Amino acid sequence: MSTMSIVAPSRSSRRSGSRPRSARESGISRTGAMLIMAVFTVYFLLPLWWLLVASSKETGDILTTAPLWFADFHLFDNIAELFAYRDGVYLRWLMNSVLYAALGGAIATLLAAMAGYALAKYRFPGRDLLFDIVLGGVLVPATALALPLFLLFSQAQLTNTFWSVFLPSIVSPFGVYLARIFAASSVPDELLEASRLDGAGEIRTFFTVSVRLMTPALVTMFLFQFVAIWNNFFLPMIMLRSEDLFPVVFGLYNWNNQLNQLPELRGLVLIGALLSVIPLIVTFLLLQRFWRNGLGAGALK
Repeated sequence: MSTMSIVAPSRSSRRSGSRPRSARESGISRTGAMLIMAVFTVYFLLPLWWLLVASSKETGDILTTAPLWFADFHLFDNIAELFAYRDGVYLRWLMNSVLYAALGGAIATLLAAMAGYALAKYRFPGRDLLFDIVLGGVLVPATALALPLFLLFSQAQLTNTFWSVFLPSIVSPFGVYLARIFAASSVPDELLEASRLDGAGEIRTFFTVSVRLMTPALVTMFLFQFVAIWNNFFLPMIMLRSEDLFPVVFGLYNWNNQLNQLPELRGLVLIGALLSVIPLIVTFLLLQRFWRNGLGAGALK
């Protein structure tokens, strides 16, 4: 009895002593994680802050005042000057980028979703080989395809046209891969069979049943493709010669190359770069709700 009475308190004391230690360790881990996230947040937001500050200054103050704080605030005057420069060529570039990225991203998402769904849900000869070819396309860098694409479009006499940038943008091997993986895991075969028994065709089943279940993947694919097309630089550089067809990224690059001859373009390049980031932020914020809701629904299933 005495032995048991001695041992029991010692065990309980060890258990009670372990709780504060685990709580302290949990607090330290949480604090460390928060510090790391804070450092990375500052790291990613600091260039945007510098861009905002520099865009609010006159051209002569950009290099002579504090780089991370405001001088005289001329942001709206700079925006008006940018929109008026050369009859609003920047607005034309911005609309070109919106057309390339939004329309190209939407069509690329639809085509990739249909291809990935077919690879996941249909059995046909050569399916695995076709999927391996798609994976090979994911591994090939876009710069390696630039010269073959230029030669193909030259033969078709489509260089320096809207189609020379738009058509390559609607092909997304990564989107096909993502759609196949997501369709295989989130679209039950039983639900497809039930839809077919109700008399729905394959196309109707895809658009009314499968697309709704694949919403998180579709939003992810669109965001990836939208950002990739918006930031695409090399393809417009080799395909386009007419300034009216430039996307905003390539147009700002051309202005930046002229700074030695036209130093007044420095402020326009900065304010143009700041405005070119806004559509990416707006697109993500608008689609974030659908992305989050789709992921939550998938977790509940």
